[in-house]
Amino acid sequence: MGPEIGKMLMIVGGVLLAVGAALALNLFPWLGRLPGDIVWRKENFTFYFPIVTSLIVSAVLTLVLLFFRK
Repeated sequence: MGPEIGKMLMIVGGVLLAVGAALALNLFPWLGRLPGDIVWRKENFTFYFPIVTSLIVSAVLTLVLLFFRK
């Protein structure tokens, strides 16, 4: 069981590294600014809830995980 967990942790770490680099380099400028994302601004207060972005990311991750499932 040890080597399998090690390989999986390395893959997950690589994916997190790639996603972090893509976000840091602003390769997805639309991410978080989709129509349907909730932004509420007051004088010195901003409430931001990216609901549509969350739904799309969830759907993509679900499809990817279903693809890699046995």
